[in-house]
Amino acid sequence: MSGKIPITKKGLEKMKEEVKRLKKEERPKVIQAIAEARAHGDISENAEYEAAKERQSHVEGKIKWLEDRIARADVIDTANHPKDRVIFGATVFLEDLDNGEKIKYTIVGEDEADVDNGSISVTSPIARALIGKQLDDTAKVITPAGIREFMILEIS
Repeated sequence: MSGKIPITKKGLEKMKEEVKRLKKEERPKVIQAIAEARAHGDISENAEYEAAKERQSHVEGKIKWLEDRIARADVIDTANHPKDRVIFGATVFLEDLDNGEKIKYTIVGEDEADVDNGSISVTSPIARALIGKQLDDTAKVITPAGIREFMILEIS
């Protein structure tokens, strides 16, 4: 797959750290597990060996996937973005106009999204509804439960 992937500087650093961890910690553990399983004799019916080889495949696949994403990363510098409208990298404080709930989201790249920690993908329905909006604007979001409306309280 080709094409640039928008990401924050923090998100890119996190990916690089994960590759480093996989190469320095996980890869050697898997190699050791394979060697230990081989030492037990016949590998044709050795469950430990099969499990270690499967783990190796997973680790190598994850490294390859991360390295591809890093190579295609388009780091968006959010430091000097204007704070008067919602753009990639913005942190937005919202009020759900249906129930009065206050919500905070940071709009990030797909690989950085973590809804539990308040980071939503730029391609998510909420982010797409917010992009380009300004302070005190409302954004309508189509959800499986129907249309939800949010008011933008603060952009940072």
